[in-house]
Amino acid sequence: MKSKVDKNKKNDKKNNKIKDVRNKKLINIDLVKAKSKGKKHADKNGTSVKEADRIEFRKQMLLKLMQENSYVPMKEKELAVLLQVSKKDRDELSYILKELLKEGLLNISKRGKYSISKSEYFKGIFRATQQGFGFVEVDGFDEEFFVPESDVHGAMHLDTVKIKPVFAKRGKRAEASVIEVLERATNIIVGTFEKAKINYGFVVPDNTRFNKDIFIPVERSMGAVDGHKVVVEITDYGSKFKSPEGRIIEILGHENDPGVDILSIIKGYNLPLEFPKKVMKQAEKIEEAVKDEDIFGRLDLRDVTMVTIDSEEAKDLDDAVSLYMDGDDYVLGVHIADVSEYVQEASALDKEALKRGTSVYLVDRVIPMLPHRLSNGICSLNESVDRLTLSCIMTFDRKGNLLKHKIAESVIKTNKRMTYTAVNGIIENKDKELCEEYNELVPMFLLMKELADILKEKRRKRGSVDFDLAETKIVLDENGEPIDIKPYERNSATGIIEEFMLAANETVAEHFCRLEIPFVYRIHENPDPEKIRKLEMFIRNYGYGIKTKNDEVAPGEIQKLLRHIEGTPQEALISRLTLRSMQRARYSTDCKGHFGLACMYYCHFTSPIRRYPDLQIHRIIKEKLHHKLNKERLEHYNGILNDVASQSSSRERLADEAERETDKLKKAQYMSEHIGDVFAGVISGVTNWGIYVELSNTVEGLVHISKIEGDYYYFNEDSYELIGEHTGKRYILGQTINVKVNAVDMSMRTIDFVLE
Repeated sequence: MKSKVDKNKKNDKKNNKIKDVRNKKLINIDLVKAKSKGKKHADKNGTSVKEADRIEFRKQMLLKLMQENSYVPMKEKELAVLLQVSKKDRDELSYILKELLKEGLLNISKRGKYSISKSEYFKGIFRATQQGFGFVEVDGFDEEFFVPESDVHGAMHLDTVKIKPVFAKRGKRAEASVIEVLERATNIIVGTFEKAKINYGFVVPDNTRFNKDIFIPVERSMGAVDGHKVVVEITDYGSKFKSPEGRIIEILGHENDPGVDILSIIKGYNLPLEFPKKVMKQAEKIEEAVKDEDIFGRLDLRDVTMVTIDSEEAKDLDDAVSLYMDGDDYVLGVHIADVSEYVQEASALDKEALKRGTSVYLVDRVIPMLPHRLSNGICSLNESVDRLTLSCIMTFDRKGNLLKHKIAESVIKTNKRMTYTAVNGIIENKDKELCEEYNELVPMFLLMKELADILKEKRRKRGSVDFDLAETKIVLDENGEPIDIKPYERNSATGIIEEFMLAANETVAEHFCRLEIPFVYRIHENPDPEKIRKLEMFIRNYGYGIKTKNDEVAPGEIQKLLRHIEGTPQEALISRLTLRSMQRARYSTDCKGHFGLACMYYCHFTSPIRRYPDLQIHRIIKEKLHHKLNKERLEHYNGILNDVASQSSSRERLADEAERETDKLKKAQYMSEHIGDVFAGVISGVTNWGIYVELSNTVEGLVHISKIEGDYYYFNEDSYELIGEHTGKRYILGQTINVKVNAVDMSMRTIDFVLE
């Protein structure tokens, strides 16, 4: 009752704030509400204004409002109330606010409140490229600022920098110049030592985004020799005319020693291999089995038939599923390890988990977010043992409509630890041995396939986009050498788990969004209009098209395109280009929807062992279930969740980069054993320096333009083709060609092909 009163007081305060501003008559409300008729609308003087100028006109009125002394920073919803913007015009208000942010005329606070920008400078994260230029990511801006090489001014990859933006015309990326490096992302670099003279040497960074060699005086070399992989502490970042300087603090081994290659990447990305002693001591104190007192008050589901379904190598089993019929309705249970029961907020375990943000899955190992005692032990839903969980139990009708749901603390005991291979063998291949071995579970597996198909079809109808791009599986021998590379197999069993996890994530997100309490959502915003325009121009060459409205595309249009290209030679190519035109999904405290899934509500609820946002929202869910979300706790979560979302997004991005680097490394190593071999491949990229070719095993390499003989070739930017000037011969995206492995550059992790 108290929290409801507090909420009413808060709403009254908000309404009074809005009334105060409105009573000052800072803006003509009728003007902002003016509706366009045909191509015109009326301003306050009754003058006709062309529709093309309307957006600019309303921008100026918003700026005028915010420049007044009486204005206090407001959220978008509050501005909409103040300006009496109708629901159907809310999208236009959102668009105007975004445009003003892009132009640098507005600021947005961590709590989503808008105000006039008081500075011509911004703070952001610099992301370098191999070519020397970079991009700066600034909070509140959808697009990154481009920084030319001449304006980098000593900034290094992931540094926090102060920039002066140069706002470009609409449709062009805004540029910026680095004014000052505010905070170095790292003073640690991993690279290969090269002896130069008796009294000094250089370290060549492994990460090509750090494009300057580091000078090492002999007295600071720790006796390193040519080819040693070393960790360097930078003591002087140098300048435009002077190399950075440093000292070697660790020798990892020789570059040819087994395991040193992956270890170098781990150290280079500053991924923590060991847990601090305080964290390990805390983990050791946690009981290895569920006690009777832990179960008290929980929903007891130990008699409900349920299984885990994972890959053969998985050890951290954080989700179990159950399914049965209630009359004509499906009752689906998604049961998730209750990690928050063991990882208390602000504990050493919790702080380390937030610092890591996510588990990192490298080609030869997993760097876990939590110690193995938890991730593979008490928190893993191992077969036939009691485990504490959070359950989302959903009832669906035959059309996949959610009829009701329940979210509860529970205790479970899984019947079997199943693998994707075994379940797929049962439901698709009707394997006799497997069906006999899991006889009692076979009906449930068939029912799961039935419901998963219904849910998938329902998603398809609403416009959900499925990018069915091949993931890579790299097989290593005992020395870490790659012996096989192939696409990762997806099957009906993986599809079942994907659909059930999506259903639980959507259900939980909608439930808590409607409660209007602080939460962490997984959002995927609409694609950038300029990228969609470029994609539309390109696919016209193949006879395809996508419809847009007001420079925006609906998820259903993307889905329709992917369906049309299915089975065609251009499928992989157009799928990849379409994916590149999408925004990157991220975590946010604002429920902005998920474009790719074509849904309004989405969060990450199902993997608290390996993702911090899931663990974070589990705490909120449990406090809500126990009626502990009082005013103080709500303020607490309002104060920390933006930082949690930002940290989680950042760590996820870093983990993705590290995973890609280890894949690139092992692919390069694998292909170095195939110099001179010929492969069939598909042209996956065309540039003015050559064509990229992807092989069936997912390895990609470059045929440099200088290696294409018989004519002078030029790049047609509109059609993404290389065209022979005299012969008219064309190399286009999606074309199948034969290539020979010409060379492999292990330092750059690149593969050179020549045409065969």
